[in-house]
Amino acid sequence: MKYLVWISRIVVGVLFIISGLIKLNDPVGFSFKLEEYFSPGVLDLPFLDPMALGISIFVVIVEVILGVLLLIGFKPKFTVWSLLAMIVFFTFLTFYSAYFNKVTDCGCFGDAIKLTPWESFTKDVVLLVLILILFFGQKYITPLFNTKTNWIVGGVALLACIVFANHVLNHLPSVDFRPYKIGANIEAGMTVPEGAPEPIYEYAWRFNVNGKEEIIVTNGDYPTVDGEFVDVETTQIQEGYEPPIHDFTIEKDGQNFASELLNEEKLVMVIAYDLAKSNYEAFSEVAQVTAKAKQKGYKVIGMSASNDELANQVEQQYNLDFDFYFTDETALKTIVRSNPAILVLERGTIQQKVHYNDIDELSL
Repeated sequence: MKYLVWISRIVVGVLFIISGLIKLNDPVGFSFKLEEYFSPGVLDLPFLDPMALGISIFVVIVEVILGVLLLIGFKPKFTVWSLLAMIVFFTFLTFYSAYFNKVTDCGCFGDAIKLTPWESFTKDVVLLVLILILFFGQKYITPLFNTKTNWIVGGVALLACIVFANHVLNHLPSVDFRPYKIGANIEAGMTVPEGAPEPIYEYAWRFNVNGKEEIIVTNGDYPTVDGEFVDVETTQIQEGYEPPIHDFTIEKDGQNFASELLNEEKLVMVIAYDLAKSNYEAFSEVAQVTAKAKQKGYKVIGMSASNDELANQVEQQYNLDFDFYFTDETALKTIVRSNPAILVLERGTIQQKVHYNDIDELSL
């Protein structure tokens, strides 16, 4: 039991720290995932939406701190009970998402490691078993240091988490795991390589043969049956290759200009996924920078999921000398975690990406 506890202690502690730090690197992204869980179609808790960011920061910091406390063996009873409560809740949540197909990615490891709903549930079941071992073997969790040192280590870890969270909230994630990171080419990210796996479907054909129902299963071919066709049920049994960037458009008046604009030699994108929620104070600086960009030969566009009426109001109020195009809100939230933000592209390749607090760092 002693060795099982040590193995569980190391595995659980390291996993909680890694998982927490990945999400702490992008708390805004994790808050979007929480909003998905809070939506009417999942847990139906829309009143929590305004608190999503605060909840995300609290949860990931707790996750990291519990991992640290477990590794150093400090406050074992509190730590193990807290870990058990968290994993029971997460196991329920991932099972609910997987069984009812509510959320296709749990967000356990942010954008760094994508897990299917059932993979997430399996991971949580394994962690639950390991934490139960810790629960029943608490007496073997001994501290690595004296009480004073343990308090210092825990305090430093908490302070470091708070400082790091404040930094990424006021700038951008320190490590960008998304397909729109600096250096990525958007058009290349939408391309399906030659020979990529295609989805495989299973077809259950139902026939009426001499008054009896008969079902024949194939992978697509229409079966030769001496009977009357009733219906067919299609099931995807293997997913095909899905490019990292999909459903990306830049629309205006119902027309998609993505291909044309992504071939611009010098392009500046002002991204504001929801103009109603934007930091309006930043638009004065946006107006100055985009005017300077135009003087230097850049094509400047805005990208938002807001309606034309609101976009026109913002353009007029802040003297923005460019038009807003429509792009899916989820895509814009994936591109950059700032509202507004500025991207600089060269023939579809992202050269620069800045938070509205760092607009002065743009190099044109």
